[in-house]
Amino acid sequence: MSYTRLLYHIVFRTKYGKNTIPEAHEKELYAYIMGTINNKKSKLYRIGGTENHIHLLVDMHSTYALSDFMKELKEYSSKWLKQNPNFPDFEGWAVSFAGFSYNLYDKQTIINYIQKQKEHHKTVTFEEEYRQFLIDNGITIDEKYFLND
Repeated sequence: MSYTRLLYHIVFRTKYGKNTIPEAHEKELYAYIMGTINNKKSKLYRIGGTENHIHLLVDMHSTYALSDFMKELKEYSSKWLKQNPNFPDFEGWAVSFAGFSYNLYDKQTIINYIQKQKEHHKTVTFEEEYRQFLIDNGITIDEKYFLND
C-alpha cells in the first residue's frame, strides 16, 4: 500500500479564452467535472472560475500523471459540453493548462482563492492572473507560446 497526497491547483481555459461557460449553467459543468474526478479515484476540494477558465484543487490519485489526468478530464468534459444545449458556444478547451503542487497546509488558502474567482476577475484579467502564477512558480514564459491556442 502506497500513501500519497498529490495536491494540485490546476488552471485551464476555454479555447482562445472565449466566454463560453455561462454562469447560469456553470454548476452543471462543475458537477460533471467532479464526477469525472471521483471516477479517477481522486478528490476535488474546490472548483470555480469564470466564463473562460476553471480552477481546480485536486488530490490526484497516485496512478495518474498530471498530463494524462488533464487530457482525459478535458476530453470527457469537452464531449459533454458540446452535446449539452446549455453551452451552445463552447468550442473546446485550450491545449495548455497550468498545474502547481502544494502542501496540505496551503489547502485552505487555495480553496479561498478559488472561491473568490468572480470577485478577483473584476480587477484582474485571466492573462494577468495566469502570467503571475507562472512567474510566482519560477516558470519562464516563452511569449511565442503564451496563451497561444
